[in-house]
Amino acid sequence: MIVCSCNVLSDDDIRAAVAESDDAVRHAKQVYGCLGCSAECGRCARTIKTIIDEALGPCAQSCCTGCPHSHAVAANDETAEPAEFALAAC
Repeated sequence: MIVCSCNVLSDDDIRAAVAESDDAVRHAKQVYGCLGCSAECGRCARTIKTIIDEALGPCAQSCCTGCPHSHAVAANDETAEPAEFALAAC
């Protein structure tokens, strides 16, 4: 489904940007940057934020940026702390 008609971005493009980013993507502006474009009219920002939150799952609500158990770090680090311990560090 096309989410941003100005930049012709699909929901799959947004999910891929969130999954492939080295940093925790949490805002539409970050997605635009990852995909090499910028916001034009801005009507898609809420939908992009919803897709980001869905892609990050529970981490979107409970973690701060750079949290040790965010999807990007935990997926690559086998020694990452379990979520219940990492939350206390945020």
